[in-house]
Amino acid sequence: MKVGYARVSSQGQSLDTQIEKLTAFGCEKIFREKQSGASRDKREAVDAALEFCRDGDVLVITKLDRLARSMFDLQDITKTLGRKGVDFIVLDQSIDTTTPAGRLTFHLLGAVAEFERDLIAERRNEGIKKAKERGVKFGRRKKLTDTQVEELHAAYQTGEKRQDLMKRFGVSKSTFYRLCQTNQS
Repeated sequence: MKVGYARVSSQGQSLDTQIEKLTAFGCEKIFREKQSGASRDKREAVDAALEFCRDGDVLVITKLDRLARSMFDLQDITKTLGRKGVDFIVLDQSIDTTTPAGRLTFHLLGAVAEFERDLIAERRNEGIKKAKERGVKFGRRKKLTDTQVEELHAAYQTGEKRQDLMKRFGVSKSTFYRLCQTNQS
């Protein structure tokens, strides 16, 4: 079965052109939605289309960006389709995974995207390493200075109540105990 999926980003846009192309191609069922494609969050129709597709079906879209705007989402969707035995056709970009050449084209595009993602991760890690060498600290700042931790510990040892100390130093119960344990070792 040919299953169509059509999406536009906003309520003011029309799905008509996509639906006409999908119908002309022979799609028997068409899922449609008006939702941003930035991520798959809140895109119920694409999830419904993926759920509906069965082994031997073909998911048809007009353009690749109608299905996903990020390579991560696209790869996730195509892995789901692959697991279910569902092929994939993109009408306007001539991608057709029902043919050997179409599968090759799609996998080449995926490999290039994965390579690009790896390069980005490598540059990010280099940047983090250089920042750490310059003394940049990552992560959440400590709630209390070393001096404040010593004051808290000393006050607790002299018998001041835990609740009063938590309020005075602005820490939670778990932070209080963690700081007192750390100071004891």
